Amino acid sequence: MSPRKRITMNDHAAEASLFKSRALFTFLSVIILLSLLLVNLYNLQITSFKDYETRSNDNRIRVVPVAPSRGLIYDRHGQLLAENQPFFSLEMVPEKVKNVSDTLDELSQVIDLSADEKANVLDALKYHRRFKPLTIKNKLTEEQVAEFSVNQHRFPGLSVEAGLKRHYPYNGLMTHALGYVGKINSRDQESLIRNDLWGNYAATKDIGKQGIEKFYESLLLGKPGHLEEEVNNRGRTIRTLKAVPPEPGQDIYLTLDLKLQQKALELLNGRRGSIVAIDPRDGGILALVSSPTYDPNLFVHGISSKAYSELLNSKSKPLINRATQGQYAPASTVKPHLALLGLENKTVTPKTRIWDPGFWQIPGVERKYRDWKRWGHGWVDVNSAIVSSCDTYFYDLAYKTGVDSIANFMEPFGFGERTGVDIFEESAGIMPSKDWKRLRYNQPWYIGDTISVGIGQGYWTTTPLQLANATAILANNGRRFVPHFLKSIQDQTAKIDTPPDELPPIELNDPNNWKIINEAMRDTAHKSRFTDARYTAAMKTGTAQVFSVAQDAEYDADNIDERLRDNALIIAYAPYENPKIVLAVVLENAGWGGVNAGPVARALLDEYLLRDSWDKTK
Repeated sequence: MSPRKRITMNDHAAEASLFKSRALFTFLSVIILLSLLLVNLYNLQITSFKDYETRSNDNRIRVVPVAPSRGLIYDRHGQLLAENQPFFSLEMVPEKVKNVSDTLDELSQVIDLSADEKANVLDALKYHRRFKPLTIKNKLTEEQVAEFSVNQHRFPGLSVEAGLKRHYPYNGLMTHALGYVGKINSRDQESLIRNDLWGNYAATKDIGKQGIEKFYESLLLGKPGHLEEEVNNRGRTIRTLKAVPPEPGQDIYLTLDLKLQQKALELLNGRRGSIVAIDPRDGGILALVSSPTYDPNLFVHGISSKAYSELLNSKSKPLINRATQGQYAPASTVKPHLALLGLENKTVTPKTRIWDPGFWQIPGVERKYRDWKRWGHGWVDVNSAIVSSCDTYFYDLAYKTGVDSIANFMEPFGFGERTGVDIFEESAGIMPSKDWKRLRYNQPWYIGDTISVGIGQGYWTTTPLQLANATAILANNGRRFVPHFLKSIQDQTAKIDTPPDELPPIELNDPNNWKIINEAMRDTAHKSRFTDARYTAAMKTGTAQVFSVAQDAEYDADNIDERLRDNALIIAYAPYENPKIVLAVVLENAGWGGVNAGPVARALLDEYLLRDSWDKTK
């Protein structure tokens, strides 16, 4: 039986309908895909054009930042104090070096590379990004540059870079005023990023660390420029497409007087101490010296750990700015201010006299507060008390006045507060009061504390700058300025003087009291170091105890540790009729103020006031 034949019925209508639905689906799919393609093309070519163009250019265009030249620093007469000198450094891009350790060993045969320098490089690699240049050696000599250039083909990834570095031609002369610049560290970087300033340092590796260099960093830095270079796929420069020059930092002129600064450091002669000179007419600082000093150039290229450790651990503490951070008992140098208070609140009058037998006692108390002159000064008034520096007179005055009145009166003179000088390294000192002691030590104030304050001892401490500033206010009869270094700013177009910052004056109930105190200081100078001077000066010396001497004990400088001996101080100004310069001198552990600090003050005033006449005789 033959198999049955299969008969298929064709439904043309159904087939046509199926074809139409499939064709429509295919057409719509094509339309959707074409739409997505067009949208994507629009996004690439129109919407994101700039972004992809930048990315493309970044693959062939390299932006190289160009460092600006740091502004120069001059003294008031245009003498250069901080300059920029060319230098060469050897740098390495770690990712281009196969074996850093072997490369350094081989390099040491070409240039002088010490074991410490190699160790420092290897340590720095632990925290350094491998695609960024790392300095191997600073301050290459011309011979080292030539030797490396001949052998450079042996050291891929290494290159000699040229630039400008800060240089201080007078070494340690201006250190505590100018400060110095140093390499940007992680703390500096964090601060710059936090303050949105990191972009200004794209091509700069240094930043002001202390002093003027730090305070006026924004003026001195300048603005970086850049080069746009076309590079090939290996990073080699083909051509420069665009150059935007950097804007150099502004030059600044200071109120400092180079010759006076040199004379001050010469007179200190390595002794521990400080000298501050101010122009009372505007508050400009003429000289600011802290001794011993150090060479700031050590920090510019990176100081070695050994050298820094020696400075840090030195018993003489050269890193401390004694002029603005050293805190000393002012001793008898503040007796004119205390006498002024006594006149103002009518505790004493110009004719008030007390008997000085060589000591003073609190009523009802056996303890005797001794005068420096063991047999006493006899009858003394306000003038003779200042001239002879009678302790007994000021013991009595402080007892009658009270410490809070003293503290309140001294505040406008700047004691116990920062002066606002234009460097960051400044201490406030201490102007004690009852509340201060309670807050500081949680102890009550005693009458004996007041007696010590009456001769500038006890808890009272001041910096030499504060002392000079307070003396300038006396010389000005109450007129006050903020002490400052900046005199003028020089940019590319003009030199602009900066006006002094004048504070409200101190006004006395009886303005004649200024004259009484200043006349006493003039008489003090006339009877001591300035008898034969060609100008009239005013002064007050001080001898500050570093430690307390028991009531019945005698101070013997020859038999105590040198660092426990008295500090020698002096304040002075001249000419008396029209003051042009105010001085504060502090010599640590030098002994008697008049004997040791007096000659220093005289020599400085002679240098400043008689310089022109001496120059004419040469």
